[in-house]
Amino acid sequence: MTISFNTDKEFDVIAVGRACIDLNAVEFNRPMEETITFQKYVGGSPANVAIGSSKLGLKAGFIGKIPDDQHGRFIEQYMSNVGIDTSNMVIDNDGHKVGLAFTEIKSPEECSILMYREQVADLYLEPAEVDEEYIKRTKILLVSGTALAQSPSREALLKAVKLAKKNHVKVIFELDYRPYTWKSKEETAVYYTQVAEQSDVVIGTREEFDMMENLDHEGENEKTIKDLFQHSPELVVIKHGVEGSFAYTRSGETYRGKAYKTKVLKTFGAGDSYASAFLYALVSGKDIETALKYGSASASIVVSKHSSSDAMPTVEEIEKLIGENNTI
Repeated sequence: MTISFNTDKEFDVIAVGRACIDLNAVEFNRPMEETITFQKYVGGSPANVAIGSSKLGLKAGFIGKIPDDQHGRFIEQYMSNVGIDTSNMVIDNDGHKVGLAFTEIKSPEECSILMYREQVADLYLEPAEVDEEYIKRTKILLVSGTALAQSPSREALLKAVKLAKKNHVKVIFELDYRPYTWKSKEETAVYYTQVAEQSDVVIGTREEFDMMENLDHEGENEKTIKDLFQHSPELVVIKHGVEGSFAYTRSGETYRGKAYKTKVLKTFGAGDSYASAFLYALVSGKDIETALKYGSASASIVVSKHSSSDAMPTVEEIEKLIGENNTI
């Protein structure tokens, strides 16, 4: 089974949400307290997905707010240089700063992220700064859950989803749950559910779906899809780490994508690379089972490398790994 898109659109995907700075530990296998040097990259889930999509050959755009400073210019220049249309990136003139994520790489299994998300520019995107004419130009609007954490970004994202639905643009919701800036689990569940029910495709880990369903235990995939398929979604992708991922269609098909063996360096970045390659495969007309393979292979490649955005693979790298058929 394949997913159909409007083919007469200029953009394949426009992502909306945060673009920030990742500072990844250069020294591995030690706690952050002992880490002295970090390497700077563009970060933030929707920005990473746009970067990954562009590197795979899709025409990508971005809607988001960046600060009027050196970090903001770094983000815009990097994204523009990898082929992303940045014409709808808004400059913040109120003194808000970029979000910072310091990463710790203690071991391949033990990584953590220390986030600085107070008064960050991306959460001050205003609804008035979301342009309907821009959204009309894309096949896919990719939205990220973190943008729902605070107003006015929350209302800007809800407006973007509404405009996409109005103009027959597919809405893909990457749950991207980060506890920072959310006030409560109940608040998270309310807004995640609202957007998920309006989306065409919903992608997340089992833990993220549990958060959306406000569960304090691991939920059941069958119940998740039963609830969502009463609304707009036609495809739901639930990731289970090394156990692989499962895709469920409204018409009743279930597909499983296995994880690929790799030499893991870190645990972060996998979700964004998975989403960009999965989208690439769907937009390219590949079936859902093949799209799961692309997503899993891309995630395996990125967790073996130091960065998230810089490490986004090419189509050739993904297809080479798939061809080796070295699954877990």
